[in-house]
Amino acid sequence: MGAVRRRPTGGSRVRISARSAVVDGVLAPVTVRVDDRLITAVEPYADPRADVVLDTGVLTAGLVDVQINGAFGVDFAAAEDADWDAVAAQLPSTGVTSFQPTLITAPLPRLIAGLDTATEARDRQEDGPYARILGVHLEGPWLAPLKRGVHEAKYLAEPTQAAVDTLMSAVGFDILTTLTLAPELPGALDAIKRLSDAGVTVSIGHTNATAVQVEAAADAGAGLVTHIFNAQRGLAHREPGVPGAALADSRYRVGLIADLHHVAAEICTLIFRAAPGRVVLVTDAIAAAGMPAGSYVLAGIPVELGDDGVPRNADGTIAGSALTLDQAVRNMLGLGMPLPTVIDAASRVPADAVARPDLGRIAVGARADLVHWTEDFHPARTWVDGREIPALADTGVGRV
Repeated sequence: MGAVRRRPTGGSRVRISARSAVVDGVLAPVTVRVDDRLITAVEPYADPRADVVLDTGVLTAGLVDVQINGAFGVDFAAAEDADWDAVAAQLPSTGVTSFQPTLITAPLPRLIAGLDTATEARDRQEDGPYARILGVHLEGPWLAPLKRGVHEAKYLAEPTQAAVDTLMSAVGFDILTTLTLAPELPGALDAIKRLSDAGVTVSIGHTNATAVQVEAAADAGAGLVTHIFNAQRGLAHREPGVPGAALADSRYRVGLIADLHHVAAEICTLIFRAAPGRVVLVTDAIAAAGMPAGSYVLAGIPVELGDDGVPRNADGTIAGSALTLDQAVRNMLGLGMPLPTVIDAASRVPADAVARPDLGRIAVGARADLVHWTEDFHPARTWVDGREIPALADTGVGRV
């Protein structure tokens, strides 16, 4: 077991004042009152007598990453206790206060074991200096072979009733929070309904579905698209494919890897304009995130991070990303997108996508997860549950 560091017991009651904050989609001065981990008041002015006064930069809600395979040299599929703790300790430095560790295609027993490991990590990290584990995102194994990306073909399967039974009987549904599947597979619509009825966010991805099949998936309960435009039937003027159907259907939120490699800058901007309030910025990060160019592993698959910052497998297929969520924010701001819109896509919208209305917003009753950004939009200070997460240099925790 890795060493557990508890968050300080003091400091649960605090007033944080900022001359500029993103609240309800606008920039305004604000004073936030925190008591027992929750925001208990949001006052529309900056109070110089507050416990924490932020005269520069911007205060926002904490970021929520709903698709992250690993980071800082750690692959969640093979991580030890200390590795899980290391990633959760370092993510607040990128502004992330909540995240869904993501496990890609593997035999179902191995994925179930990974869910158990994630449960142990979440319980172990309770009250420690960590970003919050929301639950696990299973990306596979019920994916379309034609759009598998780097997922290993030998492990792909169909969501039969027996397979869904095995998964649902083996795990507690507070740890399985999102599942990506291809809705055109035999049995997929029944699986979507069963999973969504059980409270799991079902996302369509790695799919060759037509627009009609995308609509049918939403009818069955799907509400998210995994990394839009990547590993899915593309947009055409007579067959809208997955992107066209999802952007046109207000029931879908769309995950976007805004590293400007997975999706061109012009298309990133178009996605925001086509689906206002429905864009979910994700990293799809692998162990290479936050690390130098070199060799890494994604669920046992060798991956090379080149000087261009894009990880690829042996045949050149892009394998996740080396993106951090704060960089995704900076990338979209650099394209001229409004600050409140971008912050919303990295906080409130992903939180809503996984049914966590208590996260990703500065509002009364929400968890007191906050980020103070510098003028050039780098996270300077981060709070989880109203307690500031110390810089790693001050704690010695989380270095890999």
